[in-house]
Amino acid sequence: MGVFTVTVHKLMFIMIIVVCMVSQSISIAKWPPSPGYFPSKKFKSMSFYQGFRNLWGPQHQRMDQNALTIWLDQNSGSGFKSVKPFRSGYFGTSIKLQQGYTAGVITAFYLSNNEAHPGFHDEVDMEFLGTTFGKPYVLQTNVYIRGSGDRNIIGREMKFHLWFDPTKGFHHYAIFWSPKEIIFLVDDIPIRRYQRKSDTTFPLRPMWVYGSIWDASSWATEDGKYKADYRYQPFIGQYTNFKASGCSAYASLKCRPVSVSPYRSGSLTRRQFSVMRWIQRHYMIYNYCIDHKRDHSLTPECHLRG
Repeated sequence: MGVFTVTVHKLMFIMIIVVCMVSQSISIAKWPPSPGYFPSKKFKSMSFYQGFRNLWGPQHQRMDQNALTIWLDQNSGSGFKSVKPFRSGYFGTSIKLQQGYTAGVITAFYLSNNEAHPGFHDEVDMEFLGTTFGKPYVLQTNVYIRGSGDRNIIGREMKFHLWFDPTKGFHHYAIFWSPKEIIFLVDDIPIRRYQRKSDTTFPLRPMWVYGSIWDASSWATEDGKYKADYRYQPFIGQYTNFKASGCSAYASLKCRPVSVSPYRSGSLTRRQFSVMRWIQRHYMIYNYCIDHKRDHSLTPECHLRG
């Protein structure tokens, strides 16, 4: 009996050490290093009405002081769109997501020219995939080039968990699009860089800025395993601190693209690039380029370096 008690105590001691080591590693990996440069501060904020308009679901949209609230219920979702199209620029907004059960619900901020090129459009997405109780949100980034519906769109998805709870407050999400690259940022931290390797794998036509909330039960949460449950309606997304700065489609061709680094060239600094790699090591949960189930002949950029 005494030997058994000693053994149990030893096991408990070992378990405590393991838990402490895991907790320490989690705390070390919890918050990313500073990127050293904060591009959102260089771009002026605008009110929603200065640069956007409702696109659909006007009865499911309201302004609360400086924040736009849109929601989805069993009758409708809602979406908004920038007044003008752009051919490059920095596009950001601060978003607060809903707590609780939001499976099947997409809260999105993205660039697209779907209305100008129906059936053959480009798109750059930041989409929050709804979740179930006790599970974290997934931020999906995606790039489409000349896509047409689910049949012909070649997704270029990279998915991330976040290092904070996006339901506790507003955080800033941004897409930087230049003629040579697309960079996705969260609170000024670059999390993904998509380079222009060829004209056929990069969006070059003007796009508008959009936001929306809608039911994507067929695929949004764990590949459609969990659906939207309207017992928890309405599903709410809040947006504020809108930024849209760059070369509009109507600007002179001499318009100089903006930058998200101290360099006029727009290239990330060594520190920004290092932090991006850190995020991808610790928080990226899916990368289309390393998914063996994907046909990578359709995504040639996965095989290119540089």
